[in-house]
Amino acid sequence: MQKIHPTAIIANDVKFGENVKVGPWCVIGDGVELGNNTIIESHVVIKGPTQIGENNHIYQFSSIGEDTPDLKYDGEPTRLIIGDHNIIREGVTIHRGTVQDKSETRIGSHNLIMAYVHIGHDSVVGNHCILVNNAALAGHVIVDDYAILGGFTLVHQFVRIGAHCFTGMGCAVGKDIPAFVMVSGAPAAARNINMEGLKRRGFTKDDIAALVKAYKILYRKSLTVEQAIAEISLLESSSLHIRTFIDSLHASTRGIVR
Repeated sequence: MQKIHPTAIIANDVKFGENVKVGPWCVIGDGVELGNNTIIESHVVIKGPTQIGENNHIYQFSSIGEDTPDLKYDGEPTRLIIGDHNIIREGVTIHRGTVQDKSETRIGSHNLIMAYVHIGHDSVVGNHCILVNNAALAGHVIVDDYAILGGFTLVHQFVRIGAHCFTGMGCAVGKDIPAFVMVSGAPAAARNINMEGLKRRGFTKDDIAALVKAYKILYRKSLTVEQAIAEISLLESSSLHIRTFIDSLHASTRGIVR
């Protein structure tokens, strides 16, 4: 059973799961799917094609699934896919993809996307991420699982932010951030491993110590990235997470923050 406020405007082909709630003055357009137990507060606009999973909560004045303003977009059919158990707070904007990439923007599950965050076209946000107020992702950005973007973080297009990263308030991120690394500043610079975040997620002291060693090899030894990877590889037996760190270096296409 759905609970749709009588002032909401709903297109004819919207697909509803069970127990969906849509508040007053919302506009839900063609090609939108709303999963079970999803709550849409007042004054939300959702355009399709957009697929939203189960147990999501979208707050007032958000714009979800709009066309991108990217000038290369010419009205092609593209989509937005959102997973389950996400909280999307007030005034968030999320744009669909472009055919020049994979034609989709994708948000995973269990994310907290706080007020006035912008997620640009073709971006991919993983699972268990937190994007704090006014963080903004340009097009084609990838944010891996458990990353936290501080308030007013600005991310350049095609940047990749590794798993378990942390960006300080007001960061300007123009290059890739390796997994587990904490950055701050404008332009962003690496400061250390995100130790506090890793402790909160149950990483052992041995795992954290191994990642600190890997960080120091990469950032303190004046090595090229290739040389650092070779030396860091010797630490793989000390922690399974070293492989994640190395993989994030291999995945970099823009160069890493220094």
